[in-house]
Amino acid sequence: METIKYRNYILRNYADLPQMSSLSQEEQEAIKIVGQVLPFKANNYVVEQLIDWNNVPNDPIYTLTFPRKEMLSKKNYNDVKSYLEKGDEAALKQKVFDIRMKLNPNPAGQEKNIPMVDGIKLHGMQHKYRETVLFFPSQGQTCHAYCTFCFRWPQFSGMNELKFAMKEADLLQRYLLKHPKVTDVLFTGGDPLTAKTSIMAAYIEPLLTKEFDHIRNIRIGTKTLAYWPYRFLTDKDADDLLRLFEKVKKAGKHLAFQSHFNHPVELSTDAVKQAISRIQNTGAQIRTQSPLLRHINDDAKIWADMWKEQVRQGLIPYYMFVARDTGSKEFFDVPLEKAWNIFRKAYSNVSGVCRTVRGPSMSASPGKVQILGVTEVSGEKVFVLRFLQCRNPKLIDIPFFAKYDKKATWFDELKPAFGEKEFFFEKDNLLRKNGRDTDFIWE
Repeated sequence: METIKYRNYILRNYADLPQMSSLSQEEQEAIKIVGQVLPFKANNYVVEQLIDWNNVPNDPIYTLTFPRKEMLSKKNYNDVKSYLEKGDEAALKQKVFDIRMKLNPNPAGQEKNIPMVDGIKLHGMQHKYRETVLFFPSQGQTCHAYCTFCFRWPQFSGMNELKFAMKEADLLQRYLLKHPKVTDVLFTGGDPLTAKTSIMAAYIEPLLTKEFDHIRNIRIGTKTLAYWPYRFLTDKDADDLLRLFEKVKKAGKHLAFQSHFNHPVELSTDAVKQAISRIQNTGAQIRTQSPLLRHINDDAKIWADMWKEQVRQGLIPYYMFVARDTGSKEFFDVPLEKAWNIFRKAYSNVSGVCRTVRGPSMSASPGKVQILGVTEVSGEKVFVLRFLQCRNPKLIDIPFFAKYDKKATWFDELKPAFGEKEFFFEKDNLLRKNGRDTDFIWE
């Protein structure tokens, strides 16, 4: 492997960038103002190797990482600008808080997913689906660069009351021992791979023992391959991290490396290709996922090209998501019918080895809802939907119908078809245990 030396220089202040001179005053102002509400962070890899500064502000990676004016409503933008110009820090702080609370900072009912063990509420875990537990290591609740569409933006915004994070590995272990039906532990964030290898090892290695035979899959959800591939090449503990991956394989478990790639350019550098190869050599499988985003990848050719390149490099296309209804979603919105058509067209232009991908999928409160199509039934135009995952596993893969709405961009905007008052899963408390939506029906 060619040695690549590249220091991870974090950019938290847009003024640090020499490239700022290529931006208009209005574009520079937008970064400052929108960045008061939505978190901003980038690094020199993203800035120097992924962004095409000759195409700014329309460059997709620039839009993925740098705040743009349109990401706030005109009123909110002007209010923040006014308080900044007045220098009224207290009023600015309150206004920013008020705006954030109206941007749906806790989408899809995540608070319903927080489990308990021995009377202790586990605020750094989520357990929505029977087989899979999410764990948020507190040391990994940041990212190498922040995505402007991120549905977990409150994690990075000082909104501690909405933050998922915990350090206590023993509580994770106690919970897993009480739930033998759990087969998968997903380490997520933020980005867990911003943490040191020694920290990740403290969480992962105990799960490789015989005591946890029921844990078959260790998953790591990360954007690190796209935004900082040197984590696997030249960081001080890069080799230690890869040895940790090898330990998972040697223990007879599967390491599912779930990597976020939003655009083909993120797969194009020598660094990312070398990093992919090193990870694959540990026995881990890399699966890929991304939301469908206006201004970034709302084009079937982009998706087809991305899936083809991923498979060429040995990756497994996994999910096309619909962007969650939070933060700057209105800027990235794609109507559901268009999302389905983009998926269908891209899917039809790749070979079978790319068709491991599923979508478009909405991670809504009841579960992962896939759009199967738009059709006409008994004279009514409808969306055909199904659960890929569900709070109640008995409801998975049952087709159901929603009234067609050409403007709908999220599941909560849909209404039942055929004059029904409720969707089938809302009847008879099919998502609830003992009538309480905070209970897990599969327990």
